[in-house]
Amino acid sequence: MFLRLVADSFGRRPRHKLLTGAALALGMGVATAALSVSLDVGDRLAKEFRSLGANLLVTPQADSLPLEIGGVDYRPVNAGAYLPEADLPKLKTIFWHNNIMAFAPILEVPVKAMASDRADELGLGANRSSWPTIPLIGTWSSHPIHLEDGAVFETGTERTNPWWQLMKGRWFAEGVSECVVGKNLARKAGTQVDGKFLPGLPIGGNLVVSRGENVPPLFLKAVGILDSGGPEDDAVIVPLSVAQQISGKPGQYRKLYVSALTKPEDAFAKRDVKSFTPAEYDRWFCTPYISSIAFQIQQQLPGTDVRVIRRVAEGEGQILTRVQMLLWLVTGAALLAAALAVGASAAASVIERRTEIGLMKALGAGSGTVGFLLAAEQLLLAFVGGGVGYALGILLARLLGEKIFGVAPEPSLIVFLVVVALAAGVTILGSALPLRRASRYEPAPILRGE
Repeated sequence: MFLRLVADSFGRRPRHKLLTGAALALGMGVATAALSVSLDVGDRLAKEFRSLGANLLVTPQADSLPLEIGGVDYRPVNAGAYLPEADLPKLKTIFWHNNIMAFAPILEVPVKAMASDRADELGLGANRSSWPTIPLIGTWSSHPIHLEDGAVFETGTERTNPWWQLMKGRWFAEGVSECVVGKNLARKAGTQVDGKFLPGLPIGGNLVVSRGENVPPLFLKAVGILDSGGPEDDAVIVPLSVAQQISGKPGQYRKLYVSALTKPEDAFAKRDVKSFTPAEYDRWFCTPYISSIAFQIQQQLPGTDVRVIRRVAEGEGQILTRVQMLLWLVTGAALLAAALAVGASAAASVIERRTEIGLMKALGAGSGTVGFLLAAEQLLLAFVGGGVGYALGILLARLLGEKIFGVAPEPSLIVFLVVVALAAGVTILGSALPLRRASRYEPAPILRGE
């Protein structure tokens, strides 16, 4: 009988029901879209942030030892300890190995260089000490790493340093005497790419580099012109194996850039690891914080010092926090607007139904029964409005996801249950005062028309 009364009451006054349902559907639609994007925004933004480049720098631990006298650092710029290239596949064996998106070793060597046409004029037997000194940087371009499980992981500086853009040509091939020349050096040396003259650059030949008078020079075929916006514009970029050959350091490198997918650090992650309890340590270790990934890398690569590139890591955390805060504010505003709309509609409905409420009380219905009947009617409306709002929100979320991230978020049962619960809560809160007023009506004055 009670359900029949609720269904009969729900079917009457369709105008009020339509307005209240529309307000709920719009509010729940915005809440659904914000929640769907918010649940997905962390991973999406983290992947987008990898376009900012590496966020970890690995160097030999010996280089981190201070050598200062009177405030002057006496450590040689290009001298120091080296790290074995053979250990690099271990990066894909850490606990968070799937979060290691890319890495690229760097070996920088100062060399004497001359454009090939000028070297021919002077003769290779000429005093090469008079040639200008330039930095030669060895790294990986598209380097395959063969993992223990048989998979092949391709990585290189194109992924860790995405701001390195080629003005002309292509990247060098691995293990070949090819090079990419910085744009400033290309102008000075008159380098040409693959035998083609470059507009705005002097006509010249490929580069000849040498480490000394008694070392045979190496001819490097220039295959690209690099624009990095940094010191690399005055350098020559070569395969790591070529730099190792020139420097006499086979199988070694000086520093390593790592791009890792991380969770922004909160107050817990910024605490000193030594102060953690065993449970807190497990929680920190099993969360992809930048600090925990750096710790795991240091465990796998002994003798290294792993530092966080704070400008990148902190920037990611600040942007993600602000985006999530914005989404929560939008959700809160949508829920508040829906609650106000439901409250106004419920108040108008209660005023119109005074006579009906008074008659029910005169027939013996108590205040609790009347209030429960009206609340059940509102909850039924909340479920309908919440369901429609969820459907609208999914469409809005897909539109936002495709426009912002290029990928639409998938529908989630958890979001559906949360939205229906929010719709019920907003409806009860919004109609609480009108329902309370209705339960306090006295039947006699109403039936007398007062």
